[in-house]
Amino acid sequence: MNRKPELKGRAARLARLLPPGGGQAARTPFVLLVVLLLGGGLIGLLVLNSALSEGSFQLDDLKEETKSLTDEEQSLQRDIDAYSAPQSLLRRAHELGMVPGGDPAFLQPDGTVKGVPSPAPAAAPPLVLAPEALTARAPAATPTPPTTPGR
Repeated sequence: MNRKPELKGRAARLARLLPPGGGQAARTPFVLLVVLLLGGGLIGLLVLNSALSEGSFQLDDLKEETKSLTDEEQSLQRDIDAYSAPQSLLRRAHELGMVPGGDPAFLQPDGTVKGVPSPAPAAAPPLVLAPEALTARAPAATPTPPTTPGR
């Protein structure tokens, strides 16, 4: 008594489109398709995760390099500030034999002089001497007899 009911109308037309194997499609291709899609998705996620991890490591390296360069910039800026301080400039100018200039005099466009020009006051000789001057001033060395301990 396993009799199939007869289909009419639209159901009959749809039934003719199905293969005559009793409506059971082969399950193997479907299972393979699902397994391939799941495997491909997992591999895709693995590749994406690896790429994100690599980018994270590069970001850490760049942050460390940025910190190092910022520290170096701040150190150089401190050096510039120290060298451009007024006391430092004054000390280095004295080391080079420079003296303060006093009141300036200006030459006007019509050729007249505004102010009283005067020479700068004389200063002590510079601290930096030429090598020839150092050898001329050095006293002649006299050899001294070696001493032996215990005598």
